[in-house]
Amino acid sequence: MTEAPDPEVVELATKIFDLARRGRTEELVAYVDAGVPADLTNDRGDSLVMLAAYHGHAEAVRALLERGADADRVNDRGQTPLAGAVFKGETEVIRALLKGGANPAAGTPSAVDTARMFARTELLELFGED
Repeated sequence: MTEAPDPEVVELATKIFDLARRGRTEELVAYVDAGVPADLTNDRGDSLVMLAAYHGHAEAVRALLERGADADRVNDRGQTPLAGAVFKGETEVIRALLKGGANPAAGTPSAVDTARMFARTELLELFGED
C-alpha cells in the first residue's frame, strides 16, 4: 500500500518545475542550493534541466549543470535535454549542454538523430558528425 504524496510537497515541486519551464534561474537555483535535488524529475521523468532546455533557458541549464545536474538524464520516453533542445532549435541551450558534458548520441532519438531528421547540418558538424 503506497502512501499518498503530501499535498504541500506536490505544490512545492510543481512550483519548482514551473520555475525551470519559465527560466526563473535565480529562484530555481535558490531551491537547489537549499537542498532540492538538481536532478529532480516530474511524473514523466522530465528533469529540471530537460524543462529548462526544452523551453530555451540556457542560463537555467548552465546553473543546474554547475550544481551537479545530469546533462544526459533521459525522461520516461528516452529523450535527453540535448535532443529536446535540437528539436526546438535552441542553439544557446545546445552549446550550454555540450559544454556541460551532454552526449549527442545519448537517448532515443538522440540529438544526432534529431539533427539528421530536421537536416540541421550545422548541428551535426557541432556534434562531430557528417
